[in-house]
Amino acid sequence: MTHSATQIVTLSLAGRALGIDVMQVQDVIRLGTVTPVPRAAPWIAGVMNLRGHIVTAIDLRARLGLPPTIGERSMCVVVSLDGEAHGLIVDAVGEVLAVSEADREPDPPTLPAHWRAVSRGIVRREEDLILELDAAALLSGCPDAQIVAAA
Repeated sequence: MTHSATQIVTLSLAGRALGIDVMQVQDVIRLGTVTPVPRAAPWIAGVMNLRGHIVTAIDLRARLGLPPTIGERSMCVVVSLDGEAHGLIVDAVGEVLAVSEADREPDPPTLPAHWRAVSRGIVRREEDLILELDAAALLSGCPDAQIVAAA
């Protein structure tokens, strides 16, 4: 039985290995100037100009309840959802990996609920595990955003 392979872009965030489907990624850029937006959710870093288009910048650390970074984060993964671009601010961007269904596993029951809500499952590799993010879930209205930000 053959398994079809998909590709994921690997990301690093607070020492965690994450991935996102390459088909959802529009661009990978160095993070430029982000203008804060008053009264936005705590995980909205602000907006930025991407080649003449206004893009909402999502602080992925805040979105996932992780501590803020001490230094400058310089990478942004631009994803497109329903024709609108959003920038995911991450610590680092790695390689593109081919992943088969045989490499995928469901989320472990010990994974916190706010992580399960944005996960497509775990990708097992010899050297580590990668949590595959669901861009649509990350960018949703997130009714539990206050809970996640307080975690």
